[in-house]
Amino acid sequence: MTEFDPSYGYTKESLLNIESPDGPEDFCEFWRQRFARIRELHPQPEIRHTGRIKGKFELYDLIFQSSSSVRIYGWVLIPIESPVNRALVVGHGYGGCDEPSGIVPLDDAAYLYPSYRGIARSRMKGIPEDPNYHVLYQIDDRDNYIHGGCVEDTWMAVSAVQKLFPSTRGRTGFMGISFSGGIGALALPWDPRIARAHFQVPSFGHHPLRLELPSYGSANAIQNFYRLHPKILETLMYYDAAVAAKYIEVPVHVAPALSDPVVAPPGQFAIYNSLKCERSLFVLSKGHQEYRQQETERQSLLADLSNFFKAL
Repeated sequence: MTEFDPSYGYTKESLLNIESPDGPEDFCEFWRQRFARIRELHPQPEIRHTGRIKGKFELYDLIFQSSSSVRIYGWVLIPIESPVNRALVVGHGYGGCDEPSGIVPLDDAAYLYPSYRGIARSRMKGIPEDPNYHVLYQIDDRDNYIHGGCVEDTWMAVSAVQKLFPSTRGRTGFMGISFSGGIGALALPWDPRIARAHFQVPSFGHHPLRLELPSYGSANAIQNFYRLHPKILETLMYYDAAVAAKYIEVPVHVAPALSDPVVAPPGQFAIYNSLKCERSLFVLSKGHQEYRQQETERQSLLADLSNFFKAL
């Protein structure tokens, strides 16, 4: 049971009217310069068969090089019966991931699952894996805040998948949930190699609101830290997924929730509302909680995403 209303009193109609905050004047320059530096790096990807099959796919272990000499680990799913002509980079939530999971909308695509720096397979000495502390790592430093490194991991994951499967150039998409939904929104505007994307209950949207609305998880950790160190908002505004969404130009599918005690729905909808590109909306009843119609909604979302990503 939550100690607050995880809908925060909003209706679908009022959520669809939430506007994005303004970002810093040099927001676009900040991210474009970071992407330009990343494009000079080679991911040096390596894969090794695990001896396992997952449905219609063979499962491979993955390692590639990211920025700051960080080695990122994860997995790749390769279709058994189809050539690889398109691919999806799939992010994870703040709890990390033990193996590839979630919705697989296409049977004929390769899927690359990076484990972001400091989390799960990509644990690093000195970086706390606990979301409540990972989210605060170097938060007082705009250029070195951990989420910037995670955005760079996303770009390098795209580099890795296109090095492994050159035929996917121009046909690479992204899927992110919660933590990686917000990271993906930050990454997408500056990387023309990502052709379309899906964000499910995406985080890091509208930081001024996120700092006010009671939440569990990493959002609560930031709120507690902000009360003691209000200047971190200067950093956070460079990492606002709703601000970044204004600059996305490719088609985006968003699945926000009407009720969510971990990622407040107003922040999720602020990301969707900011999009000026071709956009699709699939509204979930709840996020980050179990509910009766969850599997029914999941199957409907899978059908929606299968149709959306067929255009890759």
